[in-house]
Order: sequence, then C-alpha cells, then structure tokens
Amino acid sequence: LCTQLSSVTFQLLLNLTTAYFVFYFLFTLGLIVRKSLVLTYPTDALVYDVCLLFLLAGLDCLHLLSGVRGHLTENEGLILTNLIVTGTTILLTVYFLVWQTYVMRADVILSSVLLFFYGLDGVLAFSTLARLASDK
Repeated sequence: LCTQLSSVTFQLLLNLTTAYFVFYFLFTLGLIVRKSLVLTYPTDALVYDVCLLFLLAGLDCLHLLSGVRGHLTENEGLILTNLIVTGTTILLTVYFLVWQTYVMRADVILSSVLLFFYGLDGVLAFSTLARLASDK
C-alpha cells in the first residue's frame, strides 16, 4: 500500500506565489522605471536594482519548478533545493523592501505580501520534507 505524502495546500500555494510574483515583478519594474524618470536615480544603482529584480525572477522560476517537481515526485532533494531557493528569494525580497535605492510605500506593501507568501512556502516545504524524511 503506497501512501501519498504530498500536500495540496503546498501545491496551491506554490502556484499562488508564482501568480503573485508575476504581478510583483511587473509592478516593481514599473516602479523602478517611474522612479528613474522622476527622481535622480544613480545609473549604477538603477542597473543594480534592475539586475537584482531579474535575478529574483529567475530564482522564482527555480522556486516554482523545484517545488512543483519535488512535491509531485516526492523528491527530497528537489524540495530541499526549493527551501534553499526560498531562503534566497526572501533575502532578495527584503532588499526590495528595505535596501533598494528608493523605497516607496507601494514597494513596502508589495514586498511584504511577497515575503508572507515565501514564508508560507518555506514552512510548507519544510513540513513536506519532514514528512518525506520520516516516511523512509
């Protein structure tokens, strides 16, 4: 008898986080463009902020792929990869919440919601990993 250790909640949250991230990415990119037009945005800081946003986008894709694949195949290595990537995406989101060149109220709200989703993803990934490890 084979038991399924995956979680529907984790799967739904991964998809919801990715859908929100698409909105977050587009809105944050728009905010950076607006800030660069309205405010005196140092060129090196602008390049740095845009590059970090695109790095965050790439990591979010890896977050989704490793999470979904690891979850559906019940692969501990992929779920562990998802946890590591989640930690990295949390750090980058904190950058956009606190340390980017200009932080607006919209940045704070959007980044806080994204941090909440990443935090929940991390907790559910950890609990899924724990269930998989305890089953063996």
